Amino acid sequence: MSDTAAFRHDKNVPAAYQAFIAAEQAVAASGVAPRLLHLVKLRASQLNDCAFCVKMHSKEARDDGETNERLDRLTVWRHVADYDPAEKAALAWTEALTQLPAKVDLAPLRADLRAHYSEVEASALTALVAMINLWNRLGVSAH
Repeated sequence: MSDTAAFRHDKNVPAAYQAFIAAEQAVAASGVAPRLLHLVKLRASQLNDCAFCVKMHSKEARDDGETNERLDRLTVWRHVADYDPAEKAALAWTEALTQLPAKVDLAPLRADLRAHYSEVEASALTALVAMINLWNRLGVSAH
């Protein structure tokens, strides 16, 4: 194996990899709409420049009925009317936790999440953002 070959995280640390899958399954069972789960995963993947994940999550979203128009405009979600206030709250949270800007005030973002989601759903969304960022980093390091 060459020094520059992609890592096989699934083979190198299979227990950790399976734990990541189990955590993602727990998030999916939390009650958050699958359509929103796809948007969050796709937006974080876009921000993280994970081409593999962008392709995968775009396809999964389309397979679950998401429209091309909404997916095409996800990168500019703040500036279009395609997304409802609940989706926008989740996307703002996704960006804040993915980009970790130094001076972001999370308090209003938490309040906005609570306006649209239960405590369980808000925690599930937070876990989902953490998980997709983890998957993106694994994906980018392997491709």
